Formats: sequence, C-alpha cells, structure tokens
Amino acid sequence: MFMESPAKGQPQIALAPIGGPEPHNPSPSPAGDGSFWRIPIIWFFSLTIEQRILAGFSLVFAGILVISVVSYRNTSAVIANSGLDTRSHELVQLLTNIDMAMDQTENNHRRYLVTGEELYLESYRSVMKQKPTFIKYLEHLTEGVPEQQERVALLERMMHQQLAAEAHAITVLTNRGFEAVKKMALEGAATREISEIHKIVAEMESYERQALRRRVLESAATTTNTIVLLSIGALLQFVLLAAVYYLIRHDITERRRVADELQRRGELLEAANKELESFSYSVSHDLRAPLRHIDGYASLLRKAVTESLNEKAARYLQTISDSAKQMGQLIDDLLVFSRMGRQEMLQTRVDLNQVIRTILYDLRLDLQGREISWTIATLPEVLGDPAMLRQVFMNLIANAVKFTSTRPRAHIEVGIDRPNSGEAVIFVRDNGVGFDMRYAGKLFGVFQRLHRMDEFEGTGIGLANVRRIVHRHGGRTWAEGEPDKGATFYITLPTRRP
Repeated sequence: MFMESPAKGQPQIALAPIGGPEPHNPSPSPAGDGSFWRIPIIWFFSLTIEQRILAGFSLVFAGILVISVVSYRNTSAVIANSGLDTRSHELVQLLTNIDMAMDQTENNHRRYLVTGEELYLESYRSVMKQKPTFIKYLEHLTEGVPEQQERVALLERMMHQQLAAEAHAITVLTNRGFEAVKKMALEGAATREISEIHKIVAEMESYERQALRRRVLESAATTTNTIVLLSIGALLQFVLLAAVYYLIRHDITERRRVADELQRRGELLEAANKELESFSYSVSHDLRAPLRHIDGYASLLRKAVTESLNEKAARYLQTISDSAKQMGQLIDDLLVFSRMGRQEMLQTRVDLNQVIRTILYDLRLDLQGREISWTIATLPEVLGDPAMLRQVFMNLIANAVKFTSTRPRAHIEVGIDRPNSGEAVIFVRDNGVGFDMRYAGKLFGVFQRLHRMDEFEGTGIGLANVRRIVHRHGGRTWAEGEPDKGATFYITLPTRRP
C-alpha cells in the first residue's frame, strides 16, 4: 500500500504561472472616501469578463425594461388624451349646433307670432324631436366630468323651459289672436331662457377648450419625455455594444497571449518529456549493468570464499545481493509507472466481469494453499482501455490477497456501490491487516509504504499506477480502512461517453 510523490533524481522544469505574475489592476479611486460608486466599481473589476458582460446586459436590460414601461405609460396617456381631445371637439361642435338651433327656434318663433305662418314653426318642431337625442349625446360626451354633467342638466332644464314658453305662446295665439301675443312677439317668448342657454353653452365650451389646451401641453411634455427616454435607451444599447466589443476584443487579445504562452510552455514540456525519456533510457540500460555486476560479483565472492566466511559476512553478502535485486525491481516498476502516463489510451466497452475472471485465473498458482472466501458481484460495462483496467484490478486484487496472508481464512469482496447513470463506483474489500486512516494520504504515492519490507514484499508502485490509470479514465480513487480490520479501495469509472 503506497502514496504518490515525485521520484528523486528526475529532471524537473520550474515554469512560471501562465501570463507571468498577476497584473495589478487597481480599481478607480473615486474622489472622497465615502463615495457611493467605490464599492460597485471595485465589485465590477473583481468579475470575470463573462460576468462583466452578463452584468452589463442585465443592467441595460433592466434600464430598457424601465424605459419601455415608462414609454408605454406615456404613449397610453397620449392616446387617452387624443381620445379625450376628439370627444371635446365633438362636444364643442354639438354645443354650437344646440346653441344655433335654440337661437334659430326662438327667432322663427317670433316671426310666427307676427305673421302666423306655420312655416316658421318647423325649427320649433325639429328641436322638440331632437332634444332627447341632444341631451343623451351630451351626457355621453361629458361622462366622467361632474362639472360638465351639472351644466348638461341645467341646459336640459333651460331648453325645456324655452320650448314650454314657446308652446304657451303658440296656444295663446291660437285661442286669443295676435293682440294677445303682441308683446311676446316683440320681446320674445323665452328671452330669459335663451340667454341662460347661451351662457351655459359658453361656459361648457370654455371648460372644454381649457381642458384641450391642458391636454395638448401634457401630451407634448409626455411625447418629449418619451423621445428622451427612447434616446437614452438607444444610447444605453450603443454603450453596451461598445463595452461588449471592448471586452470581447480584450478577451481575445488575452486569450491569444495565453495561447502563445501555453504553446511556449508546451514546447518546454515537450523538451522536458524528451529529457525524461532519455533519463528513463539511462535508468533502464545504464543502471541495470552496475546492479547486475553488484549482484553477480557478490554471488561469485560468496562462492569463492564460502569456507572462510563466517555467518555475519555471509549475511552481509546476501543483503548486498538482495538489495541489488530489489533496486532492479524498483527501476522496472518506475519505468512501468513512467510509461503508464505516456501510453496512448483506447476507448472501448470493457466487460469487468471478464477482466476479474481472467485475473483470478492468472493468480491461481499464488492462491494455492490459501483459504479465501470470494464475493464477486455482477459488474457493469465501462468505457476505457482494457489493458490498463486489467492492471488496475490486478493490483487491487493482488494487494487484497497479499495483505490477507496473515489470516487463516481470508474474505475478499469485489462489488459495486452507489450506481448511477454516469459512472460506476467499484470497490475491493478485504479482511486483511488494514491501515490507519491518518496515513491514508500516503496510500497512492510512489514508493510510499505503510508496512515494512520484512512484513509484506512490494515496491510501492502498484497503487500509484492504479490512481494514475483511473485518473486518466476520468475517475477517482480513495480508500477506507482500520488497523487489523481490513481495508476497502474504491474507484469510479465512466459508464458512458461524456
């Protein structure tokens, strides 16, 4: 059981952060320590470019929304005023017609009283028929205006009185002759009433003309206000477009700079990889020969001086030989770990059940003489590289077998936990020696061991390879354990393409 840490002796390249040190972007300092705009400006400059564009769009959208609402209300007011103006013009025209009709009726009535000609009563009879229509139309046109409705009621009363006085004069003429109506013919039968009608009509016309002037001024002011608001809205849109253009241009420039920096760093990393490959070649060839010499000459020395060696000297030579072999194994495992990070991955469907069966078959010789209880669940198909995933489960199962070797009866379980539609959580659980969770961070490190070599053999590369392979598949690794109560190792693997 082991944890990932950088191997000593490997060439390393120190690269500066992309784009160099963070540029100091001072916030504008508005005049006055308690300026209202200080906090919003600092907040704005702390946002990313996407957040700035979104904030700009939100502010302009809110402004345009307010402008649209106000403009709609202003336009509605102008339309309403236009309708009221039309009604006022109709009312003034109707009042003029009524005034002229009542005046003409009075004049023709006087001529009738003088001449007795029935022709002059046509106006009187016409007004008698039209009066209900006039009054009804007036009431409709003055609806909602109490002052005007009061005048309409008074006008109706005066018209009724005028017509009644004229009807009385006609009756007197018919019954008593011209002498009886001589005075009325000279002065008029409804002089007072017609005078009141003229006065009421004049007051109503004056009221409507004043209302017309007031609404015209109000509509003009509202129209001006709407034009100003629409101009502000257009300006806001222009400012937004200019700001977005600036931010996008700035972002593109910055992205190009970062892309150039990434390309430069990629070239440096490529050179570093070549150096690492050279280093790996040197390790695999140049270091192997000295190790073979150490092991070989230690064996030759032991054979040459076997009779003269005491027990302690023989143990020394054996330690030298074993250490050389262990060093060779460490080099081999380190090369495997290095190649695993550069090896090209396949992306295909992998049947984990078949992988587990193959691994158990390959381990059959190592399991001879062991009493192991296996619990293997039905595992799902996952996406990945078959060879790499076989290496993952080989390491996990081999570890479970190794660390349960002190148990008279081992229990090893391979199962699936918390399945979902996107990934599979697979675990390997054993009842072996376990580990202290305080040292869980060392488990997946290179050459990190939680047990001594004389307790359990190994180089400390297996779990580091597990983590590297699982990470390359887009998954995660972690472990849970307790001393002398076993351990559980978890990995996640994708079950479908992202």
